[in-house]
Amino acid sequence: MFQQLLTSFFASAGFGIIFNAPKKSLVQCGIVGMIGWGIYFLFYMFQLNVVYGTFIAAFFVGVISQVFARLYKTPILIFTVGGIIPLVPGGLAYDAMRHFVQNDYNGAVSLAAKVLLLSVAIAIGLVASEVTNQFIKKMPDRRSKFVK
Repeated sequence: MFQQLLTSFFASAGFGIIFNAPKKSLVQCGIVGMIGWGIYFLFYMFQLNVVYGTFIAAFFVGVISQVFARLYKTPILIFTVGGIIPLVPGGLAYDAMRHFVQNDYNGAVSLAAKVLLLSVAIAIGLVASEVTNQFIKKMPDRRSKFVK
């Protein structure tokens, strides 16, 4: 588990370097990616549905990115893009294309469907975190009624 977390940290921070993220935010990018991958990996380890795990992980990547964006006064996209990279099913997409080229259409369609589900789970998780953030922002402040 430690190796998985360490690798995902460096992958996310490295991707931040590729996208010219500010040097002061590379550690935070790595932390966001590490937490997201850790959540996904727990679902995988306990043999739970990895599509749900991807959704939950992407949701938390979005939430943590919003918190870091406020704390460090940096655009949210820097943390979200770097943090979501470990969850992208690139290897699975490669395998699906390889099966297509080898005329194994049953295996290819199965893998492509899984890639599609994981990609949609990532997108919905990020959108759900933004919707949750907007909902919390729009909630009336209950303290203002009592403090005068």
